Formats: sequence, C-alpha cells, structure tokens
Amino acid sequence: MTVKTILTEPNKLLRQISQPVDHVGENEQKLMDDMLETMYAAKGIGLAAIQIGFPKRIIVLDLTKDKAERNPMYFVNPTIHSKATEQSTYEEGCLSVPDQFAEISRPKQIEIEYLDYHGEKKLLKAEGLLATCIQHEMDHLEGILFIDYLSKLKKSMIIKKLSKQKTKSERIVV
Repeated sequence: MTVKTILTEPNKLLRQISQPVDHVGENEQKLMDDMLETMYAAKGIGLAAIQIGFPKRIIVLDLTKDKAERNPMYFVNPTIHSKATEQSTYEEGCLSVPDQFAEISRPKQIEIEYLDYHGEKKLLKAEGLLATCIQHEMDHLEGILFIDYLSKLKKSMIIKKLSKQKTKSERIVV
C-alpha cells in the first residue's frame, strides 16, 4: 500500500465528475488499499478517489477512532436510492480543504446501492454521521466540495486563504 498525495482546493481536478468503474479487479482493489492508507495517514475518515487524482467513482470510509478496531468501508459506483426529508447538521471538514470547517445540513438518513471491495452489489441504510460522510464523499464524485454549500463570501474567503497557503508551501528556502 502506498500513501498518495491528496489534492487540495483550488485544483481543477477536484471539480471533475468521476467516471463509473466497469469492473472491480486488482487495479481497483489496489487503488482502494492506497486510498485507505492515504486517508489513515492524513487522519481522515473518508476519501474519494478523485482526491488523489483518480477520477473514478470510488470512496472509502472508516469512522472508527481506534487504530486497533479499524472498520474500513469501500463503495464503488455508489448511488443514493432514497433520502430522508429530515436533516441533520454536522461540522464538516475535508482533507482537500485543509484546516477549514463549517456546519453543513444533509439528509439524516439515506439508502445507497454500491459495489463492495470484491465487486459484489450491496444495499445499505445509513444514518447520522455515516450518512453525512457518505454524502460528503459522494459529492466529490460530482466535483462538489462542502464549501460549495456556503455563502459566496465565505467560500471565496476560504479559497483565497488556501491559495495563499499553497504559494507559501511551494517556496524553497536554501
């Protein structure tokens, strides 16, 4: 498994719509393994393939906090079949929008269909934090970031701050 570089906003690739996966084989499983390793290294709980530069409809999640009790989840070509009308609000952050957080409201419960790590079709009813994380990561597959739910002013302030951080980190001091 390899830790990959996580793309950060602003980056045009993050706004690209990811393509469906035709078949879950060794290449896709290796990608999911690398995604999981990358997510753990960055101390995240979810990651979409596009965030490491692969525009494929693949996401990984692990909501456990304890390293010894890891419970990775793999979602290939996830589609939402139903959403609750009731909303829940969580303070969201994103590995592609470092050090920025905002309260975002999303449907409290969802039902999704997807392929698992082995390419088997699955159906899952998720609620609470799991439902929020799945929706957050599925947004990435459509080129949407959580900051897109904020006001134009808040969003532009965050992007400006991230742009400044990028230029500073690209400097070389000899």
